[in-house]
Amino acid sequence: MLFYLPIVLTALATTLYHIAQKSIVPAVNPMVSLVATYATSLAVCLAAVPFAPGGAVFLRSLRQLNWATYVVGLSIVGVELAVLLAYRAGWRISLASVVANATTALLLVIVGVIGYREQLAARHVAGLLMCLGGLVLAARP
Repeated sequence: MLFYLPIVLTALATTLYHIAQKSIVPAVNPMVSLVATYATSLAVCLAAVPFAPGGAVFLRSLRQLNWATYVVGLSIVGVELAVLLAYRAGWRISLASVVANATTALLLVIVGVIGYREQLAARHVAGLLMCLGGLVLAARP
């Protein structure tokens, strides 16, 4: 059960995320919305630090960060802005995430095979072809 808990949490949090993104007032400047979003996130994270594993070593952990943490921060801004703009462009909540995530999954297959030398079995290739077919069908307006 613990194996699936992070996936369930991801699914629930992502569902709430998309409902909230779709509900942001269209007249609000997208960057102002992101500032408020990240101020909220910062406050929640700072409040949670003492309760997280290794919470007492905040400064030591801060010094151990590498480039990847900052690239994650940059990429999150890109994701947040892209989703908000997709909804404002008229993407439906039932399809935007599916199309974006399927596209991401296919890109990560390429990264995994080329960059990390991961192996794909025939069943994986079959699944990826179905994913690609679904992507083509779902992405059509």
